[in-house]
Amino acid sequence: MPTPRSLRRQNPITFVLAGILCIGFFIFFFSSSDGAPAVGTQGTGETASNVLSPPSLPFRKSKSNEPPPAPPVVHYYMNNLTNTRTPIENSETVLILTPLAKFYQEYWDNLLRISYPHNLVSLGFIIPKTKEGNAAYADLQTQISKTQNGPKLKRFASITILRQDTESPLNSQSEAERHKMENQKPRRAAMAKARNSLLFTTMGPTTSWVLWLDADIVEFPPTMIQDLAAYDVPIIAPNCFQRFYNEDTKKNDIRGYDFNNWIDSPTAQALGSKMGKDDILLEGYGSMATYRSLMAKMYDPSADPGAKIKLDGVGGAALLVKAEVHRDGAMFPPFPFYHLIETEGFAKMASRLNWESYGLPHYLVYHYNE
Repeated sequence: MPTPRSLRRQNPITFVLAGILCIGFFIFFFSSSDGAPAVGTQGTGETASNVLSPPSLPFRKSKSNEPPPAPPVVHYYMNNLTNTRTPIENSETVLILTPLAKFYQEYWDNLLRISYPHNLVSLGFIIPKTKEGNAAYADLQTQISKTQNGPKLKRFASITILRQDTESPLNSQSEAERHKMENQKPRRAAMAKARNSLLFTTMGPTTSWVLWLDADIVEFPPTMIQDLAAYDVPIIAPNCFQRFYNEDTKKNDIRGYDFNNWIDSPTAQALGSKMGKDDILLEGYGSMATYRSLMAKMYDPSADPGAKIKLDGVGGAALLVKAEVHRDGAMFPPFPFYHLIETEGFAKMASRLNWESYGLPHYLVYHYNE
């Protein structure tokens, strides 16, 4: 029987191409996408075995198509968790938390220079969903990618980024707008919520210390974690200053910046006693003179940089906290708490839980000057 004319005209290459297309179709259709690795990096060589594992370890999806293992049952003996004067020698883990509305390269560069072993350090960020926040997120991702794919000694144990789920009460993050008196209560309430979200999401059962570090702190000693931990106190804050050009002296100079580190006064207590339950005391405003002793005014370049004082209120520019303080329930109230809010309210709440706060008047970190 003669071969049909239509088949005689077919080129063998046609059949080969058709076969390749069929094979490609079956591979695409039946392969699982679950095998794609999750985005993430880690510096210790350890990874969580399940997505429900604690945030202390980064989680990576399995590359195989096998079903994931059952969620693990993990035992942590919290009495064995230490926070001591010698944190490096005891391999104590540090969680550095930063609310980030704007990215400063100097902040990241200083973070990379810390001498605390990076494999014991985890980072956590919370970023607002705003135009400025999106730009900060992109810049942060770029630097994280460089660091976590760079030399192993520079990599951090894990990094968590949260996108803030609450609306920002301010249209601008400029320094002038942030410090307007009428903006303080809504701004700091929003900041308190952001801090709490970041803390409750990232602190794991192996965390020994929490270092709160604002994104606009652009200069601090590489040994700051060890320096502050060496005091072995529950809460401790260095003095936050700012570099500027002094028009009067025509020279570069420094000035106190964070006025939320203070020792209480009878005047402030009397003001609070006359306030409504939803009113808050604020520091650094002439129309609300509290006459508290401000740590920002105590700096003496000739004094012992290791001298410490007891504080009643703290700021969050740079603040080292023993993790057990937060575990006991001390958080950042987004509501008036004894007429205090956010970091100052945190110090008061910690005090009610019998944890004391301290400051270092002559140990300086520096805030960005806009």
